[in-house]
Order: sequence, then C-alpha cells, then structure tokens
Amino acid sequence: MSKGTVVLAYSGGLDTSCILVWLKEQGYNVIAYLANIGQDEDFEAARKKAESLGAKKVFIEDLRSQFVEDFIWPAVQANAVYEDRYLLGTAVARPCIAHRQVEIARREGAQFVSHGATGKGNDQIRFELTCYALYPEVKIIAPWRIPEFYNRFRGRTDLMEYAQKHGIPVPVTPRAPWSMDANLMHISYESGILENPKSHAPADLYLMTKNPEDSPNEPDVLEIEFKNGVPVRVTNVKESASKDTPLDIFSYLNEIGGKHGVGRIDIVENRFIGMKSRGIYETPGGTVLLKAHLDIETFTMDKEVRRIKQGLSIRFSELVYNGFWDSPECDFVRHCIAKSQENVEGKVQLSVFKGQVYILGRESPKSLYNEELVSMDVQGNYDPCDASGFIRINAVRLREHHRLQGFSGTEK
Repeated sequence: MSKGTVVLAYSGGLDTSCILVWLKEQGYNVIAYLANIGQDEDFEAARKKAESLGAKKVFIEDLRSQFVEDFIWPAVQANAVYEDRYLLGTAVARPCIAHRQVEIARREGAQFVSHGATGKGNDQIRFELTCYALYPEVKIIAPWRIPEFYNRFRGRTDLMEYAQKHGIPVPVTPRAPWSMDANLMHISYESGILENPKSHAPADLYLMTKNPEDSPNEPDVLEIEFKNGVPVRVTNVKESASKDTPLDIFSYLNEIGGKHGVGRIDIVENRFIGMKSRGIYETPGGTVLLKAHLDIETFTMDKEVRRIKQGLSIRFSELVYNGFWDSPECDFVRHCIAKSQENVEGKVQLSVFKGQVYILGRESPKSLYNEELVSMDVQGNYDPCDASGFIRINAVRLREHHRLQGFSGTEK
C-alpha cells in the first residue's frame, strides 16, 4: 500500500536518481520535478531517465524568465551581496525552484516533497522554509538527514553500487573532484579538493568565464538602460546590437562578462547553519549589473534615502542567504527597496575588459546631479561663506569631546 505521493526536486544526477528509487522502495509514489533555471542539462534525457526509474509523472518546468524577473531583478535592485562578496546566485535560485515544486505538489495532491540537499548546507534550509511558508501542512522527506539513508550511502561508491544493482544509469565520464551547481546567474564550486581553503582552484575549474589573461585584448563597451532600478535594454556600442527582454538582457551580459573573465570570486563564507565553508563562484552578468546599478542609483537617489536603503540591502542579502525569501520581513524589505527604485532610471556606459568593469559615463532624466552647483568654475546658487557656519556647527561635538575627554585621556 502506498504511503502517499512525493514531489522530488530531481536533477537527473546520481544522487537524486538513487533517491527516486529509494523513495519508491519506501512505498511512495514519486513525481519527479526538474526546474530549468539556465543550467546546461539534457532535459529530455533526464525525463526519460526519471520515467525509466519509475516516476509516476515527470514535470520539466522552464523557469528561466521567471527566475530573472521575479528573483534576479529584485536582487539587482537591492545590490544584494552577502558578506561583501557573494552575489547570492544559489540563494536566489532555491526559492524559485521551491515555489514551483509546491505548486505542483498542491495541484497533484501530494502530501510530501523531497530534495537531495545535504544535512550540512544552506540549501536544505532554503528549500524547506519556502515549502513550509507556501504549503504549511506539507511533510518533507530529506534523505540526507535520515540515518537509515545516510548510513547506507556513506559515499559515492555506495551510490554507484546501489545504482548498478537497481538499473540506474551511472555517469560514464570521471567526476570532477568538487561539487558544482549551475544556473543562469552563476556557477558555484565547493567540496572535494576545494575544502582545503589554502588549495588554489585548478585552472580548468571555471566553466562560465574565461581566464582574464586569455580574454580579448579589446574591450566591449556596453550601454545599460535602467527603469525602476532594473535593466530594460543593453546595447553593445561598437556592434550596435541590443537586447530588451529580461532573459535576453541577462543572458547577453553573461556572454560578454564571461568572455572577459568578469565575476570570479574565491571566498570563505559563514553558512546559516553555523559553519564556515569555502566557495568559488563565477557570476559574470550579475557582476556587470551590480556595477552599473550602483552607479545609476547613486546618480539618481537622495543621499539619506540611499543610506537607509544600504542597510535594507544588507538585511535583504542575509534574509535571502538564510532562506527567508517568503518571510513577512523579507516581503516588507523587498517592497521598501522597490519603492526606493522609483527614480532609478537612466543609462550607464561601461567597458568590460580583462576581468574588470569600468564605468565610463551616465545620464538620467531623474538625475540629482547639478553640474552648475558642483562646478569649481561657477558659483551657482551657493554661497561659499555658508560653509564656515556648517563646519563650526559640526565641530561643536568634536571640540567638546576632545576638550572633556580627549586631552585628559592622553595624560601620563
């Protein structure tokens, strides 16, 4: 007798293929769900594989446009960066995947959802918090946290033996000595030989970006047009080629950024679960957009509004990294950030060259830049004498501090 129906987030790889068969062994009807968020995958081969392994149904969902518009664009508006360096490529993808997984589970009357995330990482938290938020009564099967599963499969060799025993096709090419996760926004690399934080990444690790040393000797000059803080058009100035749909814009920026080796980082970060981990990331299009958006935002946004928005950006980045995309506080922060972007409009010209993005110029109908006011050659509507009082008022606190504490603190 069936224990019920489970929607498995399926990748087509060894782990989730073994999980699919194992769930069937436990008495579940399995629906396999594979999200296309821009990874290089043979989706039809994955469908046939899941069907051959006994999946009751297989859903392959093209979420690329939704991923860009509903998840990447809010991150761009926020200038979302976790711990000053990580552009959150995996963290923004997980709620996108989980949203559709929950939608399928509800539609198919499935009481369970399952995933192949490990018990030490962030992804288990991101998947499950999203599922519980959107489907409160759902039950989650996380095999890598179930002792009878992880004690049975202690490594890749155990998985391979199980696969051969149950007729699961096994990889014929040697596995890279690290794990990799790819989507439209980035590729991340961790584990294996990368777990030693002193070890340098092998030269052949990177798949999305060229080594800057081997990149073209001529830059690409781009003009990116923004409206409400998101790009609406990108134009290659030299080639007069332009893109104007969200998916095309982001894909093109990936292409240009990747060609010039933009967006590589090698970091140690703090996982939400309480441990440090080493991760290597390449985020070419996202890095180009971050530089461009920062520039047009500073050009068009009031100083004090931006100061508040910077704090919201840090909070947003932490919430997304930790898996709280669908929390009420993250919803609130997203709305505040979106409000701040109403006048973030205009064009930024930049050069992409040898691993770097160089801002060349900007223009905006909503600019707060007053050329006459700031000019050293024109006095404009500004009296320099006013600065004397401004400085004296700001000096009151400093003078009093040092008068009352500063000098006494330096006495021997």
